[in-house]
Amino acid sequence: MPPRNLRGIALMLCAVAVFASMDALLKFLSAHYPPLQVSALRGFASLPFIALPYLLTGRATQLLAQRPGMHLLRGLIMVVIMIGFVYAVRELTLADAYAIFLSAPLMVTALAALLLGEDVGWRRWIAIAVGLIGALTMLKPSGSSLITWGAIGAFVSAFAYASNAILLRVLTRTDSTASVALWSITVMAVVSAALAVAVDGWQAVRADHWLQIAGIGLAGAIAQMLLIEAFRSAPASVIAPFEYTALFWGITIDWVVWSALPSLRVLTGGAIVIGSGLYIIWRERQIALAQPIAARAAEGNVPP
Repeated sequence: MPPRNLRGIALMLCAVAVFASMDALLKFLSAHYPPLQVSALRGFASLPFIALPYLLTGRATQLLAQRPGMHLLRGLIMVVIMIGFVYAVRELTLADAYAIFLSAPLMVTALAALLLGEDVGWRRWIAIAVGLIGALTMLKPSGSSLITWGAIGAFVSAFAYASNAILLRVLTRTDSTASVALWSITVMAVVSAALAVAVDGWQAVRADHWLQIAGIGLAGAIAQMLLIEAFRSAPASVIAPFEYTALFWGITIDWVVWSALPSLRVLTGGAIVIGSGLYIIWRERQIALAQPIAARAAEGNVPP
């Protein structure tokens, strides 16, 4: 596997771990504030941690946007991601929300093929279909007779995230990591705040919550930079499946903090989704190993 792909995978693993800590704090806040306001607070809290290091070290030019229209679009998509996910973690356990959200990497692989022209063969298409079936089995994580709104929120958030990942792949060709993070989060924060005021009315933030909000901001800024660098380093179809490690973090945090464990339905569906993702990773590696041999064969250096 190329070194840049390995770097992208390592960055993705770190991003997922940091995002998990942020999501736990989001779950705490979601019990006190509407999802739109939580989304806005998460965005505004991250902005200083992204912008100040560049402003204070004379690197402000790296914050300039080369493609403002795409930054705006990504920011709007991030609003959908945050609202859906915050609602999901408010209604479900963290592990349940993650298990459904983890259908996103499969969607990324599919969208990377359809929109970016990345090579995804029929075997991986089958793996994507099987994984999505696993995700559908988890749309009733509580085992109730009806699909829960929390599960729908997680699924909508997953699809929006997959779309966001494709935009990241395009944006990082022209814009710096800091620029992509800053402007997308700014749009998300401003739009979420405006909607929060219009829909729910802005609730006064309790003094004892500001430390949690600062933690969300710091974790969100670090995780966002790691995520952007991951997508800059490697194709989306290579690194996206490593987001499945989020389920490990979700189960661990639920068990340690809330003394909750995922249901059998979630474990079954999650196993199907993760199994599909692992197959995609294995298939990607087989193709990568076969390409040099095929190239040498075409040049006549090895027998066909």
